[in-house]
Amino acid sequence: MSGFLAVLVVVLIFVVIFQIAKASEYVSILKGEKKARQQNNRINGFLLIAFLVLGLIGVYYCNELLKGKILTLGDAASEQGDSIDNMIVWTLVITGIVFVITQVLLFWFAFKYQEKEGKPAFYFPHNNKLEVIWTVIPAIALTILVAIGLRHWFRITSDAPKDAMVVEITGKQFNWLIRYPGKDGQLGSKYFKNINDATNPVGQDWDDDLNKDDFMATEMHLVVGKPVKLIIGSRDVVHDVGLSHFRLKMDAVPGIPTTLWFTPKYTTAQMKEKTGNPDFVYEISCDQMCGAGHYSMKANIVVETQQEFDAWTAKQKSQYELAHAAQGSGAPAQPQAPKDSTAQKGVAAAF
Repeated sequence: MSGFLAVLVVVLIFVVIFQIAKASEYVSILKGEKKARQQNNRINGFLLIAFLVLGLIGVYYCNELLKGKILTLGDAASEQGDSIDNMIVWTLVITGIVFVITQVLLFWFAFKYQEKEGKPAFYFPHNNKLEVIWTVIPAIALTILVAIGLRHWFRITSDAPKDAMVVEITGKQFNWLIRYPGKDGQLGSKYFKNINDATNPVGQDWDDDLNKDDFMATEMHLVVGKPVKLIIGSRDVVHDVGLSHFRLKMDAVPGIPTTLWFTPKYTTAQMKEKTGNPDFVYEISCDQMCGAGHYSMKANIVVETQQEFDAWTAKQKSQYELAHAAQGSGAPAQPQAPKDSTAQKGVAAAF
């Protein structure tokens, strides 16, 4: 019933506006076209000022009403995220100031310089000074903002610190495959023809000894305060590793490895206290539309102390062991990467 009433109110408003427009036409016929146009200009000028004032009040009200609910997830959970938050704040401040100034001038000029008796409009086709002002100043401002963004981009995609832990994450429709190096600290090589969802989901080359201790996980475990380098790839289509709490994201592209690194600031337990949410979890989302099951493509991240991480890794079995256990004794049968082509053997060893 309330929906019907809302539609009825909208229809009545349109009818009233239509009748006002018809009345204006009759007035213009009676008073003459010029006077009617000037009267309409005055009405429109006042309406524009009212719209400006109400619009700015509405923007402020919505900002206060939704503060803390949009464009924020609380404090950034990574050291790099703090800088990215500052960049976003400065971008919003600069563009917000420009928005307010330009909108106020737009509506005020429409009101102030409306058609008036005895004041003909001044027309000029070109003004070099104005062209320079509204071209150079925005160009400089945008160049500075882009430079700041590139600085952060180069920082998170640069070489990770030597003591950084390494985690490989591979996207597939519709879940994430997470691989850790074993005690040797190095990931073994891969070959796409070795992929087997049951025993070898990322296509590890069992002839590579570095693969003997690599293990897979269903969730990502990280150490608080320790840099982590992510080696990102995809098995099928373009995905995107979205780390909203850490303020990072990176495309997962088939055949083209991408990397980023960051340093977690808070453990999962600390974030539960900070947010007041006992069910809080860090989440990996796919930020690229990747198919019908895109909505379900996510995984959890556990940030913990070094002792907790070591205890967790000690319980993990290598994918090599699991593959052998699944297929009996002897190495699982699989296509082998060409020995003379490191590019086809995979990308993990290169990193």
